[in-house]
Amino acid sequence: MSFLSDFRIKIAAIIAAVTVLAGTVVYAQLEGTERGVAPLASTGDFEVMGVEVNVSGDDAFDARKKGWEQAQRKAWKILYKRTQGGNTSGLSDGTLNTVVSAIIVEQEQIGPKRYIATLGVMFDRARAGSILGVGGRKLRSPPLLVLPIMWSGGSPQVFESRTEWQKAWARFKSGDSAIDYVRPYGSDSESLVLTAGQANRPSRLWWRNILDQFGAADVIIPIVRLSYTYPGGPVQAKFTARYGPDNRFIESFTLKVERSADIPKMLDQGIVRMDEIYSGALSRGILKTDKSLVVVDPFNIEDLNLDDFDLDDDAVVASSNSASSATPSASNATEPVREDPVAAPVTTTSISLQYETPDVGAVGRGESSVRSVPGVTSASTSSLALGGVSVMNVSYKGDISSLAAALRAQGWQVQQGAGALRISRSGQ
Repeated sequence: MSFLSDFRIKIAAIIAAVTVLAGTVVYAQLEGTERGVAPLASTGDFEVMGVEVNVSGDDAFDARKKGWEQAQRKAWKILYKRTQGGNTSGLSDGTLNTVVSAIIVEQEQIGPKRYIATLGVMFDRARAGSILGVGGRKLRSPPLLVLPIMWSGGSPQVFESRTEWQKAWARFKSGDSAIDYVRPYGSDSESLVLTAGQANRPSRLWWRNILDQFGAADVIIPIVRLSYTYPGGPVQAKFTARYGPDNRFIESFTLKVERSADIPKMLDQGIVRMDEIYSGALSRGILKTDKSLVVVDPFNIEDLNLDDFDLDDDAVVASSNSASSATPSASNATEPVREDPVAAPVTTTSISLQYETPDVGAVGRGESSVRSVPGVTSASTSSLALGGVSVMNVSYKGDISSLAAALRAQGWQVQQGAGALRISRSGQ
């Protein structure tokens, strides 16, 4: 065998090996199950925890439903007394369904016809505040995508595997923060798009596509770098707050713990400091949306004010006659041809949709079912409460009544409120 033939065989073998290896890496990155932890109940601003219920029902599902409804009523009275300093007769269950953003199960015991539990209830600040007469925040950021990067062992990670940094961001209760955090957790193809390398890619087009996918206006990049003295011993963490498509620096600080077991507690403290840094940057005008990320709306003919144009009927008729003389026609009419009016474009409505999530599988099933509804352009869970009621943000080309009718056609039981829906399956 000649030298050239032997060389070609070796090159072919290397190419084949690289192809197999690349395919394995992509497969592993897509098929991983330990991706990240979904943020829990992040959108509720008013929180009432430790609500105890003990109810009976026709069966286990009926008892649980009655228990959650009783928890909502109790929690509302507690919240009213806390904010108003008095007692209230309460709200109807239908109204409460529109102001409750999530129900958190602390403890529960489910029997054949009995439900005993300790629950937490999260109320949406905007809707509940309007009823209570409590003003909203004076300053609130636009939705900001969180890209949490953790350096450990010399390599950065985001969603390639579950990290303590991502878990800490999932635990963080952001309801009282001035920052509107959008916290992905690496589901589906998110781990391929949101990587540590993305933080150093300034392409506005690519960032705009990513931000549109998550409904965010800009990005913040909280970074932590862990340094271990020895396994199980002291650990030092350097936290750095960055933001924007250009990965701009805001501030950094350092924390330290004596044991590796205390890393989660240290990271929780670090996020609180990070939130203060980002909130301070927002109030000082540093943390503001990059103008290059804002897509300018195209020209809309409906915004054109025809009164600004000096056109009289004679000019319109003359123009029509000229067009008629240039084009053969079977009619001698001089009346101008009137075109059919342009149909008004269908507007996209953002709707808050509550649904029960007894387990992780219910989240994916619920999102897939809603996405399959004609007219739904996006549907993603923004507030997750496993074992309780989660909240899904839905973008729909139409009004809320049309979406409710479409969901009922798919077999969902739908309760409609002001700007919100609550759905459930028969027997739930």
